[in-house]
Amino acid sequence: MNSAQQPTVLVGVDGSVASRAALSWAADEARQRHARLRIVSAWEPEFRAPYAPADCPSADQQRSAAGAELAAAMRAAFGSDCPAGVTAELTRGNAERTLVDRSADADLLVLGSGPPPGPAGRLIGPVIQTCLSHAGCPVVVVSRPGHPGSPAGRHDRAAAGSPPG
Repeated sequence: MNSAQQPTVLVGVDGSVASRAALSWAADEARQRHARLRIVSAWEPEFRAPYAPADCPSADQQRSAAGAELAAAMRAAFGSDCPAGVTAELTRGNAERTLVDRSADADLLVLGSGPPPGPAGRLIGPVIQTCLSHAGCPVVVVSRPGHPGSPAGRHDRAAAGSPPG
């Protein structure tokens, strides 16, 4: 980042309790750093087979639902007045790729961690794994309130290729 520019805190939001905790943490961090807050929500349309029942949501309906989740997360974090310096982006695409791409222009990436899908015992899901490995900035993973495995409620990790701090 150019030192003359205002720092940017990037946060990924997916509508989960964990991502709302990450948004809250990122908003506080952005205020403390006098940084811009960039909220990103990526969505991918579910495959809809030609023979699927007619009541399956269309891509437009899925996009609308993703936008509603993003708006609800922002209302929960900020109420009806979004602070200055906060931007939100709803983008169609893979969450891992989107967040890694956007992290190139950020000073910090914040993600929420809840119970990951898949085998028991895994502490993080594929989005977090990818971002920890490939993000262009430091990553903070915020656990949802009451989530076991993170008594401190957050984990810091240096930028890809740097030793953990």
